[in-house]
Amino acid sequence: MNIWQAILLGAVQGFAEFLPISSSGHLLLIQRWLKVNVDGGLFFDVMLHMGTLIPVCLVFFKEIKGLFKKPYDKLLYIIIATVPAGITGCLLHDKIEGVVNGGALTSAVLLAITFVLTALELFFSERLVKKQTEVLPLSIKSSIVMGVFQAVAIVPGLSRSGTVLTGGAVAKLDRNENAEFTFLMSIPIILGAALVSGFKAIKGGAEIEVIPIVFGVTTAAVTGYIAIKAMLSAIKKAKYKWFSLYLLLIAAASVLSKIIFNV
Repeated sequence: MNIWQAILLGAVQGFAEFLPISSSGHLLLIQRWLKVNVDGGLFFDVMLHMGTLIPVCLVFFKEIKGLFKKPYDKLLYIIIATVPAGITGCLLHDKIEGVVNGGALTSAVLLAITFVLTALELFFSERLVKKQTEVLPLSIKSSIVMGVFQAVAIVPGLSRSGTVLTGGAVAKLDRNENAEFTFLMSIPIILGAALVSGFKAIKGGAEIEVIPIVFGVTTAAVTGYIAIKAMLSAIKKAKYKWFSLYLLLIAAASVLSKIIFNV
C-alpha cells in the first residue's frame, strides 16, 4: 500500500464514519473502483478505526469523563445500547461478509440497496424530528431502541451514525442529546471492530507498514474531527436531505459502474 492509498482510505474512513453515508460501504466502493486492497491490510484497518476514535475523544472529552461519575446512568445506557450490535456482529458478521464478497455484481446491488435505505431513513428522520412535539429523556428504553437500530447497521452501506440517529428520533430524544449519545455509542463499537480486526491481523501474520499507517491514521483523525463538527451542525438544524441525495447518487453509481464499466 502506498502513501496516497493510505491517505485516501484514511479520508474515507474519517468522513464516512461520522457522516451518515456509511464508511464500510464507501471502502467497498473504493476497493472496486480503484482496485485498492482494503481487506489485505487488516492491521491498517485496525489503525484507521483507532484513528477515528481520536476526534470522538477530543470533541466529547468532558462527556466521556462524566460517564464515570455517579450515578453512572449514561454509562449503563451505553452498555445496554452496545449489546444488540455485539450479539449481531458475533452471529452474522461472517455471513454478511460472505454475501458481500460473493461477487462484484452482488456487492454492487447490495450496496445500492443499502445506500438507498440509508437515504430513506435519513429523509424519514428529518421529517420526524421537525414534526416532533414531545421530547423524552434518555432512558433504558431509548438506549435499547438505539441499540437495536445500531445492530441493523452492521450491513455495509447502512450508515451507523445515520441509523442510530434515526433510532434516537424514534425514541423522541432531544436533538442534542441524540447527537451526543450517538457519538458516545460509537466508542465501544469502534473499539470492538478494532479488536476483532486486530485479532485477525495477528492470527494472519499481518505485515506492518509504518509510513502508510501514520499517514492513514492522521488523515482519519483530521477528517473525522471535521465530520463530527459538520454532523453536529446538521443535527441541530435537522438537515439530512443533502446526505440523502448524495446516497441516492452513489447508489446509482455503484450499479452503473459495474454494468457499464465493469468496475
